[in-house]
Amino acid sequence: MCGEDHSTGENYDHRKQWIVSRLRFLSYVYAVDVCAYAVMSNHYHVVLHADKARAQAWSNKEVAERWMQLYSGHMLVDHWLENPEAIDVATQAAVDEIIEKWRKRLYDISWFMRGVNETIARMANEEENCKGRFWEGRFKSQALLDEAALLSCMAYVDLNPIRAAMETDLMESDFTSIQQRFCMAYVDLNPIRAAMETDLMESDFTSIQQRLFDYVKYKNTKSKDEQKLNARIQKQREIKAEMGLDALPEAPLMPFDGSSHTDTHHALPFTREDYFELVDTTGRILRDDKRGAIASELPAIVSRLGINPNKWIDHVQNFGRRYGSSAGSVARMADYAQVFERNCGKGVACSQAVYANTG
Repeated sequence: MCGEDHSTGENYDHRKQWIVSRLRFLSYVYAVDVCAYAVMSNHYHVVLHADKARAQAWSNKEVAERWMQLYSGHMLVDHWLENPEAIDVATQAAVDEIIEKWRKRLYDISWFMRGVNETIARMANEEENCKGRFWEGRFKSQALLDEAALLSCMAYVDLNPIRAAMETDLMESDFTSIQQRFCMAYVDLNPIRAAMETDLMESDFTSIQQRLFDYVKYKNTKSKDEQKLNARIQKQREIKAEMGLDALPEAPLMPFDGSSHTDTHHALPFTREDYFELVDTTGRILRDDKRGAIASELPAIVSRLGINPNKWIDHVQNFGRRYGSSAGSVARMADYAQVFERNCGKGVACSQAVYANTG
């Protein structure tokens, strides 16, 4: 689908960029943030955050404009946009109803995924001059009910190429969010490089001094990695330009914020550095197949979020299979099941074993 067809010798790696670009473009239009993604040869994973409050804050005009970037509008809405004052009360009520339907769809995960998959299927069929289904079936989803579940699922997604033995280095894991985040981290260092020529290193008790110290500490070991990473990112950008995808606006990935007071609707509730260290350490353990004492090697963020460090590797390796419709602590899963009037289902036993604070 998105890799090499061994029967024909054709390579379809460029379709991975189709998917990434579509995810980022739809995130720009929808009230849906992309937290993590990994595009493989025959499937892809994505962690999404639906922000209902953001969509509800949009004006009716903004909802209509966003919707019509993707789909055809409606005659009544078109007339309303042209001349709102000329619309009678009954027509205005009909317009409001249509726009409210669009608003709900613009924070709906199913509509988001439909917007990705249908477009990619049409592009692939056109490229191969054929008709029929491109995807084997409808997407599967799991509700992530707490910070530990979010962290686990993001790590599971970002480590897909490592777990599949397709790559041995996160920086070489093309078409993944972790690679893009590494690239942005290097971009963030540019002001620090400029500051190296000033006296900021002598500015005691400042955040910039600490950042400069961190940069000096790691700059020698990171320079080759940065060059390697830039080369791979540049190749992906060339695919985007060649396919005409670089003209589409894209939303940034959902940012990190390590503050304990951060609302998860605004940012990911852990620092970028903690996340990088955790995924890198986990990836090395998975890659080297070290099954021994690993708890001491893992960053403190694992324990801080209530996860048993000794269960972490198995948890991440099998996250997609161990849980059903939801993932989180046993209490959160029970609450979720009650709200949606269903059984807790698959994953309760796993949750009991993984969460350090459950019995």
